[in-house]
Amino acid sequence: MDKYTRHVKTWRLLYRLLHGFIEHKFNLSHEDICPEGPCIVIPNHVSEWDPLLVAMSFPEKQMYFVASEHLFRKGPVSRLLCWLVAPIARKKASMGTDTVKACLRELRAGHSVCLFAEGEACWAGVSGKVFPATGKLVRASGASLVTYRLQGGYLSDPRWGRGIRRGRTHGAPVRVYSPEELRAMSPEEITAAIDRDIYEDAWQRQREEKIEFRGKNTAEFMESALFLCPKCGRTGSLKGRGRRLQCACGLDLEFTAEGFFRPARPFETLADWDRWQHEALRRGDFVHGEELFSDGEAALSKIRPEHREELICRGRLIQYDDRLVCGGERFPLSDIAGMALVQSTVLLVQKRDGEYYQLRVKRGVCLRKYLAYWEKGD
Repeated sequence: MDKYTRHVKTWRLLYRLLHGFIEHKFNLSHEDICPEGPCIVIPNHVSEWDPLLVAMSFPEKQMYFVASEHLFRKGPVSRLLCWLVAPIARKKASMGTDTVKACLRELRAGHSVCLFAEGEACWAGVSGKVFPATGKLVRASGASLVTYRLQGGYLSDPRWGRGIRRGRTHGAPVRVYSPEELRAMSPEEITAAIDRDIYEDAWQRQREEKIEFRGKNTAEFMESALFLCPKCGRTGSLKGRGRRLQCACGLDLEFTAEGFFRPARPFETLADWDRWQHEALRRGDFVHGEELFSDGEAALSKIRPEHREELICRGRLIQYDDRLVCGGERFPLSDIAGMALVQSTVLLVQKRDGEYYQLRVKRGVCLRKYLAYWEKGD
């Protein structure tokens, strides 16, 4: 049996085994599709469960998913995963040239690929823009394009949270673009069409549908997403407990089953808060000294070829105006070519000389502020 036949058989087997479980776990409804020929499927990205949620609409269409490179650093589990479904590795915080080549190789061989082109699951419930080069990749592939939208997935399993909340989730293709249609469009027009098709605003949908997403401790670890208190202006002071988000300064908000803050001041939604905190960080409008902000012990590793991790040091993670420091290691911001987050506990750093590093922290530490501070000067 060749590897492609094995992958097709694995897809069908896993679909039969997981279909009922996924539908029940997420209260998922979905529309099925089986496009002819090779296709590139581009969904919005809201949680780590998205590949399985999307796959439920493609019972007869085996696909190769583009996955974060960290998934290939799990020893025997990674080797088994590669043998069964052969995901395409994408090194976050890097240019991704090898990933593009791998996608084109599969598509031109007549296979299909699923790509989460936003690059990462959203933090605040609103879709981000896809990579600008996405349209160029789609057009060069010669394959069909299927845009796909997940609804309700963010509040079912927010990236910063723990545990599934019982609500309602729906997945469906938005549009199928034929190769002929795509050839008549510019790469920029294709990228814009993808952005339009997969855009999802969890809060606007909740205002219209008012679905309750129930679970235990639904505000726990919200401080992984929100790094700045609007009442005292301090970083690292927020804490999610049970269904409440609190700060030592006295801020105390309930996170309701519908996903809104109560009281709705200073912000009604996590997205409103997120926009404000990023703008305040850009302006420097927060309490700080020479150390802009810091966190307790982080583990710094260098990522070697073949997905090997080499631990370099452990120490405090500190952001200064011009550099990021962990233990005795310094990363001048001018030397950093790219940064990205994996889940909520890993910050990846790509230096301009090509070296690739990983910073890992405990759950509840907000790494987003380090990424946001680097991005503001990019």
